[in-house]
Amino acid sequence: MSESPPLASKKCPNCQQWSIWQQSPNDRCEHCGELLDPQALKSAAAREELANQKMPSVVLMEINPEDGPVKRFFKTIVRGGQLAFAAILSFIVWVVAVVAG
Repeated sequence: MSESPPLASKKCPNCQQWSIWQQSPNDRCEHCGELLDPQALKSAAAREELANQKMPSVVLMEINPEDGPVKRFFKTIVRGGQLAFAAILSFIVWVVAVVAG
């Protein structure tokens, strides 16, 4: 028995006729050719744009060269604390993943 994807239908917002809808953002009406779900196409474009934005890898405190020696010393200590916190958190996540299987 061959499994085919279930067919759905959606009423066209333009011509009010029912058309086959495969729940894709670019599905078009069989009768008038308009998009069956124009908001979904905009939403898909917005999601794609959001996914293409560059994400910062690690947000660490910046140590500027114009900072004084005392300020750079304390910023270095804080940055070390940030790295230690990230390392401990990563280890805990790893342990939970290993225990969970």
